Order: sequence, then C-alpha cells, then structure tokens
Amino acid sequence: MREPVLVAERIVSLLPSATEIVAALGCADRLVGRSHECDFPPEVARLPALTASKLDGEGTSCAIDQRLKSIVQEGLAVYRVDGATLRALKPDLIVTQDQCEVCAVSLRDVEAAVCAWTDHDARIVSLAPASLADVWADMQRVAEALGVAERGAALIQQLETRVGAIAARAAAAPDRPRVACIEWIAPLMAAGNWMPELVALAGGVNLFGEAGRHSPWLDWGALRASDPDVVLVAPCGFDIARSRRDLAVLEALPGWSALRAVRAGRVAIADGNQYFNRPGPRLVESLEILAEILHPARCRHGHEGEDWVRAG
Repeated sequence: MREPVLVAERIVSLLPSATEIVAALGCADRLVGRSHECDFPPEVARLPALTASKLDGEGTSCAIDQRLKSIVQEGLAVYRVDGATLRALKPDLIVTQDQCEVCAVSLRDVEAAVCAWTDHDARIVSLAPASLADVWADMQRVAEALGVAERGAALIQQLETRVGAIAARAAAAPDRPRVACIEWIAPLMAAGNWMPELVALAGGVNLFGEAGRHSPWLDWGALRASDPDVVLVAPCGFDIARSRRDLAVLEALPGWSALRAVRAGRVAIADGNQYFNRPGPRLVESLEILAEILHPARCRHGHEGEDWVRAG
C-alpha cells in the first residue's frame, strides 16, 4: 500500500524566489512566515520576518564585499534565523536553499534552528538551481510538497510557452549583440547560472559566465579586451537606484569610456534584486527585459524606465 502524500498547510519560505513560487501556485494563503528579503508579491509583507542579515548593506559594493568576506572567514553565518518564532509558527514545510550562503539563509542555518525543536516536525525542502531547467524542476518540487502537482506542471508549461514566444521574436532580429552581464561591481563579477541561457534566448551572445555554473569573478582587462556591444549592470541584491550609486566605480576604470557599449549608449542598469537574481517565475520578465535591451526595435514589453534604465 502506498503511503499517503503529506500536504503542507503551514509554509515558511526563507527564500524570495520560493515565496514567489508558492504564490504563483496559488498557495500564498498557506504562508505563515518569510525571510526579511521576501517582498513579492507585496501582500507577503504582512507575514513575520524570520531572518535578519548580519551584514551592513551600506557603502560601496567593494566595502560590502570586504565585510562579507570577513564574516565568512570567521566561519560565521551571514544570516540569523529567529528559531523561537519559527518554532511558534509550527510550520509543516520550510523552503530554503543551499546554493549560496550570501544570497539567502542557508540550509545549515535552518537545520540548526529546527534541531532546537522538541515538539514539532517540519519537512525542509532546499532549492539549489543552477540552470533554467533546475528552476522549473524546483517549481515542480515545491508544487508536489504543497499537494498541487498539476498546478506546478501547468505553471511550468505556461512559463516555458512565454519563454518560447520571446525567444522566437528575438531570434528574428538581424544581429546578435555580444553581452557582458555584471552581477557585482567591485570586485567585478560576471553573471553565471541561468543568465547565459537568458542572454542566448534574448538573442545575444554571452561573453562571460557559463550556463549552469556559479557566477565567476571577472578581470577588468578581459572585459575591456572583449569590447562588448552591450553591458548589463544588474548586481545581486541591488535595485536600480542602488546600482546607480556604484556606477561611478565602473566609470572610473581605465578605458571604460572607450568601450563600444559605452560609446553607443548601450549600458543598461536593471533591477537585479527583483529580477535576474531570483530563480523563480519572474525570470520570464527578466528575459523580456533582456530582449528589450538587446533588440529594442523588435521587442517591447514595457519594462524600460521602471525595471531597467539606460546608464548616463
């Protein structure tokens, strides 16, 4: 006899993209707690925040990077988990991640908090997507944990259909711009994981970062030598206004003003916090943004001015 499937009714999401997945599956009403970074859809703000960052996010991206490295070198976790409140909420499902201890609270932190419980069991689903296929698979895993597997399959099909339509329109463009995607400004980091796939789908040629692999550090000399047609600045965790503040760091690099993308006015600043760095349903909107940037004459989705802007 098959064991009955346990359906989660009280969910804690400690990952912004997971919160968006739960909502897209029509199960936002089951959420009882979130991370301090979960802010979409807006109604999740009513939920108690169960995490906090030990990292001061003020200052330049270089200063943030230095403080982060200091915390990690000391063997400390970057985030705090409010274990007492987590226990009081009595979730039967906790969604977290074990891909990056910088991006969100880690599996290790959650397990440490849960281990302190003595009177309640909670299932932990940990996500670690490295590619678009992984993102879709994680959506299905969450859907199955929520007992809505059919909704998961339907959501994935809908998203893949939208991706196909955007890609087909971009593919008809007469050119394929060479793109440098910057995920962190100082020190320079290129975008990896699903981003090279998105660039290709948007009708571009990705210059740095490999699909399915973590984002790599980027040497300024290599970026300068590549002379990209387009530069996308979308730092992880930064909105447009925050990225604008650090743009001067790039502009001060020797040879920046001579880059083809700079001279052509094709440096774009996008909201890396809400879009590109969240492996959830809005990666499709991220693709729309990229298509607009790369092929403005063919692809207009209404994102310019709000979700991305031209630098300068």
